Amino acid sequence: MNALTALFSGLVFGLGLVVSGLSNPAKVLGFLDLAGRWDPSLLFTMGAALLAAAPAYALAKRRRRSLLGEPLRLPSATAISRRLVLGSLVFGIGWGIAGYCPGPALASLATGGWKPLLFVAAMLAGMAVYELAERRKH
Repeated sequence: MNALTALFSGLVFGLGLVVSGLSNPAKVLGFLDLAGRWDPSLLFTMGAALLAAAPAYALAKRRRRSLLGEPLRLPSATAISRRLVLGSLVFGIGWGIAGYCPGPALASLATGGWKPLLFVAAMLAGMAVYELAERRKH
């Protein structure tokens, strides 16, 4: 049941990314181009996402288990660390260069083409390098 729920949730999320335009790199780059031909339409998408997520997150903070009975593991860190800032910078730079971030890139794989495939391959390679670096550190 949990796998089916996860599949359904992922499909709804992916569909939302496609419908909203977040899987279209040109639209994303237009949104990020504040000094050029800025396209503010994704602000409405992000605002709607925040409006939907805020009450759900507030409810989740008061619960110990999910609706399916699984334990809830919400983030507990509140400090802004160097690692968080650097990770955010790398994410933002990659998003600004490619017009993709992980979720929309995976949704874009369904449309075919070499650009999302190349992005996902690079993303997976970066994740592997990170894992190797973390293992060497410990």
